[in-house]
Amino acid sequence: MSIRIIPQEQLEKSDGTAADTIPPLLFPRLKNLYSRRAARLRQLAPKNPLGDYLRFAAVIAQAQEIVLYDHPLQMDLRARLAQSAQQEKPPLDIHTLPRSAHWQRLLHSLIAELKPEMSGQALAVLENLEKASAHELEAMASALFAGDFAQVSSDKSPFIWAALSVYWAQMATLIPGKARVEYGEQHQFCPVCASIPVSGVVHMDTQQDDGLRYLHCNLCESEWHVAAGKCSNCDHTRDLHLWSLEGDETAIKVESCGDCGTYMKMLYQEKMPSVEPVADDLASLVLDARMEQEGFARSSLNPFMFPGE
Repeated sequence: MSIRIIPQEQLEKSDGTAADTIPPLLFPRLKNLYSRRAARLRQLAPKNPLGDYLRFAAVIAQAQEIVLYDHPLQMDLRARLAQSAQQEKPPLDIHTLPRSAHWQRLLHSLIAELKPEMSGQALAVLENLEKASAHELEAMASALFAGDFAQVSSDKSPFIWAALSVYWAQMATLIPGKARVEYGEQHQFCPVCASIPVSGVVHMDTQQDDGLRYLHCNLCESEWHVAAGKCSNCDHTRDLHLWSLEGDETAIKVESCGDCGTYMKMLYQEKMPSVEPVADDLASLVLDARMEQEGFARSSLNPFMFPGE
C-alpha cells in the first residue's frame, strides 16, 4: 500500500471510500512540538552518556519553537497539490519543490537565537554559517536532500536541517488536501515531502490491541501509517525480528529485516506516553551500535546525527 495526497474536491468525487478506520496520514501539529521535544531531550540527558549533546539538541529545538512563531508562513499550495496529485508525487517533494528565501530567513533567525547560547566550536560554526552566501546555503541544502552528506560538514548539518525542517513543517500544515491509501510502493518515504523517517511510533489506540504504527518524518514532522508485521523499509514479512536491551516491557525496540538488512527503532507510547520520535531515538544510540554489530544498516536518519564526512 502507498499513501497519496489529493485535493479535497477530487477525493469527494472519487469512487473509493474516503473514510478509513485508520488515518493513513497525520499532518504535523506544530503547537509546542519543538518545545516538547526540547523538554524531552533535557529529561533524557542527566543519565545518558550523550547528555551534553542531548542538551545541545534541546537548545536547537527550543530555538526552532521561537523562530516558528516569529516567522509565520503564508502560502497557497492548491496549484502545487493539484499538480503533484496528477503526477502521483508528494506535494512537498524535497527533490523537485523550489525553495523560497523563507528557509534562509528561518536559518538566520535560528542563528541569532542560538549564538548567545553557544560557545567554542559550535559558536564558530554558527558564525561561519552566518557569513555563508545564499548560494552556498542552497548548495548545502541540496546536498543534504540528495543524501550527499560528505558535501556538508556534520557540525553544520543539524543547523541547516533545523531551518529546513521548520520550513517544511510549516508548509505541511498548509496543505489543503486529504490522504488516500492506494496500492503502490515506496512507503518508506514520507508521502508529504519524500524524506525518510527518524523512527516509528506505535500510538496507543483503544480499538487496536497492539496500537497503530506510524513512521515519523525527519523533515516535515508528518506521520504516515505502515501496518505492523511488515518491514518499514522493504515491505517484506519473512525475516523480521524485534530487539531490545531491557526486555519486552521497554518503550524502545528495534525492528530488523533480514531481507533488506536494515533496522528502525519503534517507540511504544503505551509503555511510555512521553516518548518523542527525535529525542528518544537520539538518546538510544547504544541500540544503533548494537545493530551495527549485528550487521544491520539504519534505514532512518536523525536530524541531530548526520553521517560524518
